[in-house]
Formats: sequence, C-alpha cells, structure tokens
Amino acid sequence: MAKLLKGSEAVATLEARIKEGIAQLSVKDITPTLAVVRVGERSDDISYERGICKRCAALGIEVRINAFETGISQEALLKSIEQLNRDDKIHGVLIFRPLPEHIDSRAVCLALSPEKDVDGITDGSLAGVFSGSGEGFAPCTPQACVEILDCFGIDPKGKRTVVVGRSLVVGKPVAMMLLARHATVSICHTRTVDLPARCREAEILVVAAGQAGAVGGDCFSPGQIVIDVGINFGEDGKMCGDVVFAEAEPVVEAITPVPGGVGAVTTQVLAEHVVQAAKRQS
Repeated sequence: MAKLLKGSEAVATLEARIKEGIAQLSVKDITPTLAVVRVGERSDDISYERGICKRCAALGIEVRINAFETGISQEALLKSIEQLNRDDKIHGVLIFRPLPEHIDSRAVCLALSPEKDVDGITDGSLAGVFSGSGEGFAPCTPQACVEILDCFGIDPKGKRTVVVGRSLVVGKPVAMMLLARHATVSICHTRTVDLPARCREAEILVVAAGQAGAVGGDCFSPGQIVIDVGINFGEDGKMCGDVVFAEAEPVVEAITPVPGGVGAVTTQVLAEHVVQAAKRQS
C-alpha cells in the first residue's frame, strides 16, 4: 500500500512562511492584495475563485474580484489589466484561463506586469523558470509539485524523473524546476512511443496529461513516487486525477491523492506569491 503524499502537510509548512511574511508587512501597514480577473461564469473558475477567497481570508490576504461578461472586448480587458498594473494597492494579479475565443490570450498575458504575475503566465516569469534566474514567479501548480516533494523529504537529485505533459502551464515548467534540482528529466506526451515503458523507468513520475485516467496500471513500477497533477471529473461526478489511482496505489511507494494532493497546495502557493510580491514592491 502506497504512502499518501497529502497536500495538507505541505499547506501547513507554507502557511507558517506566509504568516511570517504577512507579519513583516503589517509593520509597514501593508495588506497583501490579490486581484482576480475572471471573464464569464465557468463553473470551474467560480469554484477556484471561492477556494482562493476562503484561503486568502484565513491568512489575512485581501482579494479583489474583477469579473467581466463573456462578451467583453479585448481592448476593454487589456485596459482593465493596465489599470491593475498601475494600482499600487494591488500586489498580485491572477487571470483565469482559458479566455473566450475572441480574446487573444497571449496578448492578455503580455499585458500583465511581470512583477504582479503571481501565477507565472508572462514571458518574463517563464524565462526566470527556464533560465534558473529566480526572477518572477513560477506557475503555481508546478511549484506545488516541488513543495510536496520538499515537504516529504523527497530529493529529486540524480533521480530518473518522467513528466507526462508538455504544456507551459505545468509540464515544461515542472520539468525545468526539477532539472534545477538536479533530477534527470524526460518529458513525455500522448505521442511518445511506448509511453508505459518510459513511465515504468521513472523513479519520480509527474503526470500532467490533462486527461482522466491517462496513466494506468502498465505505467507503474515498485518504488516510484507519483505526483498526480490532474483535476478531472469522472462519469460519476467525482473528482479524479490523470492517474488511475486504484491501479497505482498497490504498486508504487508513494502517491498524491486527488482530491487532497497537488490542488490543495496550489492555492497556498498562490497566496505565498502574493505575499512575496507585496514584499518586493514595498
């Protein structure tokens, strides 16, 4: 039976760091503040927004919701982002994506000031991840993966690591972050020849395929650490990951559950980024 790498333990570690940062800011009479930019009423966006508000309120971080109708013009959306860039009371900005098809998502990302980009969507932030310069902020979900490894004392140094997924949201950034920790990293995807064999070779397996059950029993081997990034909903309406948990859990050494794993840590990472942004701007 695999050890469960529960996000709650990493959340507690992050909370202590966040509260220390907030205490330092309070001496300067600064309240770290996050602006959320949401276009439309997607149910997953609304759910994430509620989670952010609840978590930030408990920590002492202010959240301002900027909600727009689905039909907002690109010009109007870009103007609103520019206003947030200029607002000294706003320390971090989170833009929910995907945006409606008539909006140029890349133009929106480029419009955001890198110093307020707390979810690593701008070119400047991503350049910091890929170059290892430490500038900007890493995307929250990849950093949540690393925080979980750190929390449970799992050092990726020298370990064969396979990342399933090549998006700029998770796959590529988490690969670069693990490479910076001296892991030996391979990036795989849906067109990888004999994906199960590549996965079985991994000592650390990070699955960010974006598809429920994308990685099943033929992908696992004893002793593996499995980080399941996926957040999906099955036909029964229950949340599930990209990994077939029931097939992995009897084989691997440790695995993150879904729910209660990476997703639980991601919001806490976002909160820490807001506090760090406030400290940098103060």
